[in-house]
Amino acid sequence: MWITVGNYIIRRLIYLIPTVLLISVISFVVINAPPGDILTSQIEELEQKYGAAAEQQVEALRARYGLDQPLYKRYFTWMKGIVLRGDFGMSFSGAYVIEQRPVKDILIERLPYTVLISLLTLAFTWIFAIPIAVYSAARQHSFFDYFFTFLAFVGRSTPNFLLALVLMYIGYVNFGWSLGGMFSAEHVNSAWSWARFVDFLQHLVVPVIVIGAGGMASIVRVLRATMLDELGKDYVQTARAKGVPEWRVVWTHPTKVAMLPIVSTIGWLLPGIFSGTTVTAIVLNLPTIGLSMYTALRDQDMYLAGSCILVFSVLTVIGTLISDILLVKIDPRIRYD
Repeated sequence: MWITVGNYIIRRLIYLIPTVLLISVISFVVINAPPGDILTSQIEELEQKYGAAAEQQVEALRARYGLDQPLYKRYFTWMKGIVLRGDFGMSFSGAYVIEQRPVKDILIERLPYTVLISLLTLAFTWIFAIPIAVYSAARQHSFFDYFFTFLAFVGRSTPNFLLALVLMYIGYVNFGWSLGGMFSAEHVNSAWSWARFVDFLQHLVVPVIVIGAGGMASIVRVLRATMLDELGKDYVQTARAKGVPEWRVVWTHPTKVAMLPIVSTIGWLLPGIFSGTTVTAIVLNLPTIGLSMYTALRDQDMYLAGSCILVFSVLTVIGTLISDILLVKIDPRIRYD
């Protein structure tokens, strides 16, 4: 069994390589499709800094960072640095071009917060959504069924940024909490302590609830509908006729089958959560990779934008692999071969 699973994973990982390479080519071409580059977009800043010599400085910087090279040469140079040295290139976003930072440093700086928010959001979504959906399906047309269905529609229709603003307002007015960012002003640059840790946890609550609300509402709706279909089938009625306890009837085969559409979407859910829902990240000032990608696309920072898209592409492929493995484990009709 384990050999079969191992062979399946290895085979899928081999498929992953050309898929990621193709995505990297497409994303790099699309990012570089708009006319000009980041030097062009910052020409006014360069003119203020260098005066009449701005044009010469632009050409010198363009040659220094390879921006005068053909597109295919820039792409191969970029990929060669990633594969051989882990070098994702230089980022110019948010500053004068001579004050660039390595893209790798930006990703390392923002990845821990992104991973933590993403994992907590995923746990929050599934822990609450699955029991609510199963209970609503098992108690169809009850008060709680209507109540949870109403909440699911509200959660799905409410924009995340609006929910973020409401929660920030409630936290500030009622508790005096400033919930934007990951720390309060007095703890941003301070050393780790119990007060800083508590402050960090307070700031985690809002993004986890806001980002998880829409996903939880979707899972409740889809899982409830699938559960209702499964609970009406003959094998469930037969189990009930044999006197099997209701909780076993609901939580065994029907729930497993109903989970298939949810599990199959992990490939889309994982990068979506990692991006931190860009608008929400902007509103809450979250130091996530999604916010970095927005800044890079705005400033035509091709290496930072390309690296962010590459990270999300890898997450999508990994999420799809996880989905496939879980689907095989849940549904015995699916085979590794």
